[in-house]
Amino acid sequence: MPTIDYVALDAEAVRTSIELVGTATLDDLSKPTPCRAWTLYGLLEHMAAQHYGFAAASRGEDDPTVWKARDLGDDPVKAYIASAEHVLDAFAQPGVAERTFPMSEFGPDAAFSGAQAISFHFIDYVVHSWDVAKSLGTTVSFGPDLLAAAHSVAHVVPTGDVRLMPGAPFAPDLAWDDAESLDGVVAYLGRNPAWPS
Repeated sequence: MPTIDYVALDAEAVRTSIELVGTATLDDLSKPTPCRAWTLYGLLEHMAAQHYGFAAASRGEDDPTVWKARDLGDDPVKAYIASAEHVLDAFAQPGVAERTFPMSEFGPDAAFSGAQAISFHFIDYVVHSWDVAKSLGTTVSFGPDLLAAAHSVAHVVPTGDVRLMPGAPFAPDLAWDDAESLDGVVAYLGRNPAWPS
């Protein structure tokens, strides 16, 4: 079985998020999203923090404060795009998939191989691109190879009671007829593809 290039797939997902966020206006930032109580602004704060956290981990840095949400300033769209470009640059460095990523975000002394950590980031930005699109009242699509990889990574995410815990990144999975589609991926990770209905 060929090795999946999560760096390339992640870059595609992140660039898609940049394209979507780049269309947002200041008025859009107060819109709800499929992410529990987050507005689009709150989602962008979270997404930017994750970009900086993963980028730091790719350099072997283990500073929990890097993962904290930060104010996006006077131009949240521009600030988000800067964070996305930062992680794209970090993941483009030679040998990044072979490094060890310390990730205190996942618990004390947590560390993952670069390829695995990047797969975590990848699935987040597939789902968050969908979240942003839903918030903006538009759609997003990905090619079959990316969707197949997203489906595989999504099914590694633990299910059961862990998804009911406060602060869990994903809610309990929902049944969806077209499981191989993007809607099927997000449904498996607890999003309602029919949101906001």
